[in-house]
Amino acid sequence: MALTLVGVSHATADIDIRERLAHAPHEIPLTLAAVRDATGAREGVLLSTCNRTEIYLVEGERDATAGAWSALSRRLGRDASPYGYVRREREVVKHLFRVASGLDSMILGETQIQGQVRDAWQIGRAHASAALNRLFQSALLVAGRVRSETAIGHGAASVSSAAVQLAKKIFGSLQGRRAMILGAGEMAELALECLVAQGVRTAIVANRTYERATEMAARHGATALHYDECWSRLADVDVMLCSTAAPHAVVTSSHIAPTLAARGDRPLCILDISLPRDVDPAVGTLENVYLYDLDDLRQLVAATVDHRRGEVPSAERLIEEEVESYWSWLAGLAAVPVLTEFRARMDDVRDREVARLLRRLEHLPESDRETIEHFSRALMNKFMHEPSVRLRAAAANGRGLGIVDAVRYLFALEGERAADDTSVETDR
Repeated sequence: MALTLVGVSHATADIDIRERLAHAPHEIPLTLAAVRDATGAREGVLLSTCNRTEIYLVEGERDATAGAWSALSRRLGRDASPYGYVRREREVVKHLFRVASGLDSMILGETQIQGQVRDAWQIGRAHASAALNRLFQSALLVAGRVRSETAIGHGAASVSSAAVQLAKKIFGSLQGRRAMILGAGEMAELALECLVAQGVRTAIVANRTYERATEMAARHGATALHYDECWSRLADVDVMLCSTAAPHAVVTSSHIAPTLAARGDRPLCILDISLPRDVDPAVGTLENVYLYDLDDLRQLVAATVDHRRGEVPSAERLIEEEVESYWSWLAGLAAVPVLTEFRARMDDVRDREVARLLRRLEHLPESDRETIEHFSRALMNKFMHEPSVRLRAAAANGRGLGIVDAVRYLFALEGERAADDTSVETDR
């Protein structure tokens, strides 16, 4: 039961690569199906966020990494492997636990990733079974423990709040400023909360689904606009924050340029926290327009999380503990079918030998024949008890996978049972 991870993240690739590999929710099942068909993988889950695209697999009879890289490379349009990484076995478990806990995020300790991990698992449930279901459930529990038992998330910045802090640095203060939010999802609403907290006087929410924009605006004392109406209001705003789920740029120079004359010398700060990006990079070349994307947040983020780095060792120790717990469970899971097959094989032998004996003892009364049958089963259970107990114990202390392989080899559990026939003596 080989766990494998193929992925690309903010630590290995810039935003141009990440946005081309990003998957919308409806695309994830198609990619998982393609990867499983190509690799023979037993299970799969795909995690796609603004900072990572990762494919988690339980391999079948062959290595699945080439097939996973092939799927990502087709999406990228060139070989994706130089931009990513591969993890195997325990390292897969540790990696996901760190991701869900916010230790592998661009913003250390961010909380949104836990929900994104949950969403990925739910979307991929049709392609997951025991191993990955348990893995992702465990990751969510680990993330909860890290947040409750350490201070890694205390005062943790999100991408949204970091973007607002960047705008604050540009203007000195956001008190009395005007802002427009493009989008009405979780990150957009968090950004709106941060802007209001910083004293933004007027906020506008624009979204393709006007009802969602209205609901979000009402919760924060903002004004909702139909998406097509927002461009005419750009001349009035100081900050525009974009966080939509669009698969391509929705803000171009043709939207911004006509408003510049009416703005005079007032700068326009555009914060694009989407992936794929909402704003065409060419917008950043317009005069007095300051465009920032996710990668531009790195330097600011590094300064805001220094006070939480001291909590990392405690979080890492907790994660190591949970990795051992999951791995012991996985080893035990691998032992179950071996124990089942081992017992079935031994029962086959017992059945044949008892049947041969009873054919020779046809003169015995039925009660004696039943006694022989009962004795054979009791003896077999005695023989099987200690190996079963020890195999389960080995699974619990982390040595189960190696012993499972040894049992398979010693008792030829991977071969055909036809060989058993050669050991059957002819009746005399």
